Amino acid sequence: MPALPVPRPRRMSPLARREARWGLLFLSPWVVGFVAFIAVPMIATLVFTFTNLKLTQTDPLRFVGLDNYAKLISDPQTWDSLRITLTFAALQLPIAVLVPFAVALMLNSRSLRGSDLFRVLWFLPYVVPFVAGVLIWQSMLNPDSGWLDQLLEAVGVTNPPNWLNDPGFIFPGLLFIGIWGIGGGIIVNLAGLKGIPSELYDAAAIDGAGWLGSLRHVTIPLMSPVFLYVIVLGIVDVLQYFLVPLVLNNGTGEPGGQTLFYNLQIYKTFFTYQDMSYGATLAWLLFAVTLVISLVVFRASRRWVYYAAER
Repeated sequence: MPALPVPRPRRMSPLARREARWGLLFLSPWVVGFVAFIAVPMIATLVFTFTNLKLTQTDPLRFVGLDNYAKLISDPQTWDSLRITLTFAALQLPIAVLVPFAVALMLNSRSLRGSDLFRVLWFLPYVVPFVAGVLIWQSMLNPDSGWLDQLLEAVGVTNPPNWLNDPGFIFPGLLFIGIWGIGGGIIVNLAGLKGIPSELYDAAAIDGAGWLGSLRHVTIPLMSPVFLYVIVLGIVDVLQYFLVPLVLNNGTGEPGGQTLFYNLQIYKTFFTYQDMSYGATLAWLLFAVTLVISLVVFRASRRWVYYAAER
């Protein structure tokens, strides 16, 4: 049997080569930025985890093997801060998904008058500098002069909560502050709602589906990719929760250590304790936890995320 001829690789045409060169040229700023500011720092921090590097280095720099990882495993404060972060994430994520979706449904309603004005009002807090917003909410939740406690007293609550200084109420207080910045999520959900074909709602109405039926069988399935997007970004954001507890309590972890979030522990290890190697080890643990949770969410999304192009 004669041997089959080996096909020769097709040569790129001059036009294709020119387009490829222009494409690489336009991609080069992103590639350079990724290598310089993401890839190289990540590799450097991984190398740091195997050394004894400190900001105020007095001992000779040396390879210490897995000593930093052994210290990580036996450090109760690190695991406590991770527990606090995961607990807060379990409370924050449902709110970050459901509240913007509910507000977007309201703003997308045809019966709402002045919807453009309400969209602007809901989005405005998102563009306020975040530190300024935290300070505003610190004043609002103040037990002496805050309007929230004054409102509770006006309706008969004799001993309103001390939202930011009571370990039992600090998480609800932080959740209030988080709702302040849902404007970006509202815009994402509005974009998803606008992308749902109106003929699907017409077909559902012909089949006798009311508002709840359309919501269950049309809106929610077609919004599931948006929910996945919001959940994944929310996981990344909440596991890096840092700025609010830093501004409120100067990173002390008060009240009762309930605001010593994991990212704050990394910050203190790097810049307070000046231990670069152990801080890098903490950062890699955070990366591993974020990656695992995100992969689990993506794997589970096969069961509940619906794409319109699929059968």
